[in-house]
Amino acid sequence: MTSYSFSNIIKFIIPSLLGLFLFLYPLPTEEGFTIPIAYLAGMLEGAIENYLSLIMMIVIILTAIFTISARLGGKSSFKRFPFLQQLFYTTWFWTITRFLAAVFAVMVYFQIGPEFVYNEDTGGMLLDSLLHTLFVTFLFAGLFLPFLTNFGLLEFFGGIMRNVMRPLFRLPGRASVDSLASWVGDATIGVLLTNKQYEEGYYTKREAAIISTTFSVVSITFTLVILQQVGLEHMFLPFYLTILIAGGIAAFIMPRIPPLSRMANTYIDGKERTDDEEIPESETAVTFGFKNALKRAEKETSLRTFFVDGGKNILDMWFGVTPVVMAFGTIAVMIAEYTPLFQWLGMPFVPILELMQIPFAHEASETLLIGFADMFLPAILITGVEAEITRFIIAALSVTQLIFMSEVGGLILGTKIPVSFRHLAIIFLIRTAITLPIITVIAHILF
Repeated sequence: MTSYSFSNIIKFIIPSLLGLFLFLYPLPTEEGFTIPIAYLAGMLEGAIENYLSLIMMIVIILTAIFTISARLGGKSSFKRFPFLQQLFYTTWFWTITRFLAAVFAVMVYFQIGPEFVYNEDTGGMLLDSLLHTLFVTFLFAGLFLPFLTNFGLLEFFGGIMRNVMRPLFRLPGRASVDSLASWVGDATIGVLLTNKQYEEGYYTKREAAIISTTFSVVSITFTLVILQQVGLEHMFLPFYLTILIAGGIAAFIMPRIPPLSRMANTYIDGKERTDDEEIPESETAVTFGFKNALKRAEKETSLRTFFVDGGKNILDMWFGVTPVVMAFGTIAVMIAEYTPLFQWLGMPFVPILELMQIPFAHEASETLLIGFADMFLPAILITGVEAEITRFIIAALSVTQLIFMSEVGGLILGTKIPVSFRHLAIIFLIRTAITLPIITVIAHILF
């Protein structure tokens, strides 16, 4: 009979329960439900709201300065600090991206240059709203992320959920925690957790790409905001069930088709995937997961390591991700707001929408692809349409498309997850093709 150290059991259970509470517990608020991490972030954001735009501008400018310095100085830059070297020494493409983000941030904060850059619907929305949320979310999520990753929780669920996640979504069992964190909590937290696991060698390139592009759903609270925008808040339950059904079917299909199915099934160091969650015949899923969890918890011997890991998470997201969101998000929203590009791209869909018997097909077509720039734009554009069924379909589609450059898309590009802009665009289109018919069928039943 296997004996377990009591201290390791406590070391596994208490931090893991804290992690589950902070990242997954549905906390009731006046606006609806949220998770403790998001609640803490919201409190801090409210307290320092007047300073966050300035703080984010400084963070983005410092990122650009350090990145350009590292690029000009060569690989030896920051060699005494490997973490900073990895953070700031990057390719010319990302160096230019970070420089562009700094230019945008300065223009928006001081409101200089062309108005279409710093307008409240373009760059202003990024610097004065979205990046506020990302700053405080990254602070708390990054600091407390080790509760989920360092004390055996993922190893425990890896054993238990292997026989569910692997056949359904072609993912390891530990991915169930990432997926749940995204669905119940917030997409940014799911991407942060997935990137961390990928960097540490627990996910292959394909697995990290699948999780980040398939399960990064917006929070339940923001879903309600979208419903309020289109005047259908009384239909929250059928609306969210529709999202679950369409999103679940898409999550089953997407890993089995290109581009996700063709991504390398190798780890960040190039090694082939190994099934370290395969359960021995002599053990059950629970005992196997529990044993692996205790092995992982045993490795944590220092409180200092916990805070160092958390601090690195925070800096990685502040300096590595927020400039990418600022650059790509601003460009994408400017295109959406000031050019007819997305309306032109939506025109070929008019006959398809008419075939699906969706009222106001022309108006609906203009919103189909604009969600790639920002997820809230389709809800804004469809608000004036009289047909409730059309507003329902477009609102649900905007959530299940998942990829939008003003947040999730920019976040993914800013991490080490090997997904390119081209991949994101293709995945967005495929998700649209999969979920639109499903949502439409359900909508016709409901209405």
